[in-house]
Amino acid sequence: MTALMKRVLFATDFSACADRALGYALAVANVWKSDLSVMTVLELYPGMDPEYTVNKMYLDHLRDDANRQLAVLEGKVKAAGQTMTSRIETGIPSQCVQTVAEEIGADLLVVGTHGRTGLDHVLVGSTAERVVRIAPCPVLAVKADKGAAPAAQSPTIKRIVVPIDLSTCSLDALEYAVQFAKPLGASITILHALEPVAYGLDFSLSHAKEWREQRAYLEKRLTVLTACVAAHGIQTDFALKPGLPADSIASYVTGQGYDLMVMGTHGRRGLSHVLVGSIAGAMLRYAPCPVLTVRRLTVGADYQRVVPLGES
Repeated sequence: MTALMKRVLFATDFSACADRALGYALAVANVWKSDLSVMTVLELYPGMDPEYTVNKMYLDHLRDDANRQLAVLEGKVKAAGQTMTSRIETGIPSQCVQTVAEEIGADLLVVGTHGRTGLDHVLVGSTAERVVRIAPCPVLAVKADKGAAPAAQSPTIKRIVVPIDLSTCSLDALEYAVQFAKPLGASITILHALEPVAYGLDFSLSHAKEWREQRAYLEKRLTVLTACVAAHGIQTDFALKPGLPADSIASYVTGQGYDLMVMGTHGRRGLSHVLVGSIAGAMLRYAPCPVLTVRRLTVGADYQRVVPLGES
């Protein structure tokens, strides 16, 4: 995974939020010397005939406007000392993004999460889970933030939080975070939610003992993982917070000043709910920092893992 991101795809609708996401795309491309591709989508609803006169006039108007805005965006990219290629697609935004990402072999997809037109559906509401599930590469979702730095300023990523549930997927996300953090000089906090062993009023002495044993086991596992990551030259700590996963993650991360959250999308227990179903949209919309989701880890045959998958 020496070349973590050769190709970065930035999907934009030219909104202020997408402009902020551009800052992250440029920052990533600069660190990894990546090729930057930019795309936008002229949204065409299912059943609409693009050759129908009225629809054709509508799309032509959108295309002219998109070309003008892409020219402005390219000026920003050049001002940042980088180059880009661009394309305009027509169709359903999430499907177009997936198709282009697969076509160019994107290593990272960067999007804003509250755009004003087609791409505002990509990571808001039910489409959020769809894009995260079907994207062929990790997705960096950057939401609008009233207190965010202007797009012209390069975003700072120095503190990364990685929620895990010890599933292979979540440990792969931690592995990805290690490689992401290293060239940035960023620290990593490994976060695990300790779910209740009993709900409601049914909390007996046996449940209390089971909870203490589970906590001791998790502390041991997290200590090992922390040591493995730290041995790679990254400042690392862990946090074990009791409660339901989504609530624990949100409450812990809020106010902690993290610059990025990295998480897997198919955990086997608690975190499997974080990016599946209604909680996915909540995490992507309300996390106080950008969220980078990792669905699968792609490495070479000679790659040596930093994060162990087993208990050793």
